[in-house]
Amino acid sequence: MLRLAERILTAPRGKTVLFSAGQAGYIIKSAAGELLAIDLYLSECVERLEGHHGYRRLLPQVLLPEELEFDVVICTHPHLDHFDVDAVPALIANHRTRLLCSVDCRKLVEKDGLEYYGDQITYVAPKDCMTIGDFRIDFVDCDHGTGAPDAVGVIVTVDGKKVYETGDTCLRLDRAISLPRDLDVLIGPINGAYGNMNEEELPQLAELLCPRMTIPCHYGMFASHHGDPGKFYDIMREKNLPCYLMQLGEGIVL
Repeated sequence: MLRLAERILTAPRGKTVLFSAGQAGYIIKSAAGELLAIDLYLSECVERLEGHHGYRRLLPQVLLPEELEFDVVICTHPHLDHFDVDAVPALIANHRTRLLCSVDCRKLVEKDGLEYYGDQITYVAPKDCMTIGDFRIDFVDCDHGTGAPDAVGVIVTVDGKKVYETGDTCLRLDRAISLPRDLDVLIGPINGAYGNMNEEELPQLAELLCPRMTIPCHYGMFASHHGDPGKFYDIMREKNLPCYLMQLGEGIVL
């Protein structure tokens, strides 16, 4: 197992660092050392509960939920690779971590018996905004189809840096027009299945928003999810758009 927890804990203070946990999972460490997580998939619950071989985990588990204590955990929608029902209970068991999840995650919260954690859990919708510790968190529209109609994207502002994780969404340039143009990082899916952007569509969003860096996600974890990072990379180079493909467990200073 890659020692992602050790990399995060030993990352230098005074720097804002973004870590990749695989699939659509990312961790941001603020300059003061606070931790925010988005859509961590840390278990093998998808194959166990969905029951087909196309959902077998193909990337190694790089983090155990009890290895870190997060200030904020965000689940953008209730699909199990974004709301990990085997990991979320452990992530908030410390009675301190705040769980922010889309309103359609309520059934999973109830099924997992997490109502016990009360004020730790907040249900969010587009246009909601809050500040927790070092993080300003703005929730924005995304379009993940009828399977997750209340899914959200999230813009995290920390230490003067702005990271936009689109959530699982198709390309909606009509909605993206209203998004900020001062993004340091844009993160979006490229798998082109289950209503998500593909390798050609994320570059179109990057052309519109002009972030300092675009990072593709949602590929490599499951065979049935598809996604070709090489094709994405070639398109971004042709368009002369800055991008970065993160290794599993890698951290980059923003």
